[in-house]
Amino acid sequence: MTHISYSELKNWTKCPWYHKKVHIEKIAGFVGNEYTAFGSALHLVCENKLMGQSKDPEAEFLQEFVNQIKILKGRQVELRSDLLKDMRGQAQGIIPEIDPAVREYFDSYEVVGTEERIYESIDFFQDADYKFKGFIDLILKTSDGKYHIVDWKSCSWGWNRERRQDKMTTYQLTLYKHFYAKKYNIDPKNIETHFALLKRTAKKERVEIFRVTSGPRKTKNAIKLLNKALYNIHRKNFVKNRLACNDCEFYQTEHCR
Repeated sequence: MTHISYSELKNWTKCPWYHKKVHIEKIAGFVGNEYTAFGSALHLVCENKLMGQSKDPEAEFLQEFVNQIKILKGRQVELRSDLLKDMRGQAQGIIPEIDPAVREYFDSYEVVGTEERIYESIDFFQDADYKFKGFIDLILKTSDGKYHIVDWKSCSWGWNRERRQDKMTTYQLTLYKHFYAKKYNIDPKNIETHFALLKRTAKKERVEIFRVTSGPRKTKNAIKLLNKALYNIHRKNFVKNRLACNDCEFYQTEHCR
């Protein structure tokens, strides 16, 4: 049985040909950079703190940050030493604000899980057996009985209105909600979705949480897109999106032909 993740769907939406190269032919595309290393390390700290398993969060960040940098160097990724140094200091400003931001936003809550694995059948696609695969960063349950899906996003100073409302960005949470509800047989009306921004260069409010709408209409549209992607992937329809060429690491290489 084959699976598809949100990141795979995102790559297909960007360019079906790029999707083919990365996810089917397994040619390495984007393998990470300083920002992904920072995000991965900070995600680990968030998880440990919310689970009450963090004894020294700054040390935990630094250890994981160094591990991620080693991985990138092993992949021959060129890294900026000045940026890496700045990021260590930026993390020190974010880490103390994580717990207070979550408490202020959700008030009374219990942690249901972190890194919740989703691997659910995509029943609405009839041509083949596919599962949707993903990992939900954080799931909380508040005193009103509602579940809250939270995805941590590291960024520079924050997101503008366009990014907050970007269809493809918000579909991540919409699909997580749909398949999480399916996994545990929860009424989707009792699940809300949120992004939590971890802002490197902000001078204050370095952790910002905001709700993202994920109602029936958006769910219908996200499922329609997923179904369209699966239809074309299953039939091996891989058309190049010429509008995405300039931002593609395969542009004007042997993999572009």
